Amino acid sequence: MANGAKDPGNFAALYEATVAPLRRYLARLLRDRTEAQDVSHEAYLRVYPLVKENRAEKPEALLYTTAKRLALNRIKRRRIAPIAVDEAHVESAASATPGVVQQVTARQDLARLEAAITALPPGCRSVLLLRKVELMSHREIASTLGIAVSTVEKQHARALRFLKAALNEEPPHAESGQNAPDALEVKP
Repeated sequence: MANGAKDPGNFAALYEATVAPLRRYLARLLRDRTEAQDVSHEAYLRVYPLVKENRAEKPEALLYTTAKRLALNRIKRRRIAPIAVDEAHVESAASATPGVVQQVTARQDLARLEAAITALPPGCRSVLLLRKVELMSHREIASTLGIAVSTVEKQHARALRFLKAALNEEPPHAESGQNAPDALEVKP
């Protein structure tokens, strides 16, 4: 190691003296030069604050120990998830974004929910929106609307019953304009 690297706060000297041997060591351990370079950078980042503040007695030993542990963690991760993602597999991988069918279904469900909320009696609708959208408590809703807490609770329960009933109905099919069970009936 160079004389400047023995100076406890001299990170630049430590880096110059150890960068090449550390990368060779990690490349042998990881069997991948690019990954060895990444791990060495991460090790330097972790050791840097300790070296700058003169809190590391043996900075080179700390650096190698940190780098070795980081490399071993990467090797463990490889064993857990051995499949590497490469360019050939990216196109066949499942997309995180919903497909067209899911988007259309979600829009239809939202439209049904909006229609069901609009069809609620005004008192139930007000209580439901204050509770679910504004996230107000029953007591806060009661004081806002000037009604009793028990009335708020009853209106909220009633609104939820109406919504459940409305949303559990089978949506009409686009082609026939009828509900699915009616479309399948055979008429004599």
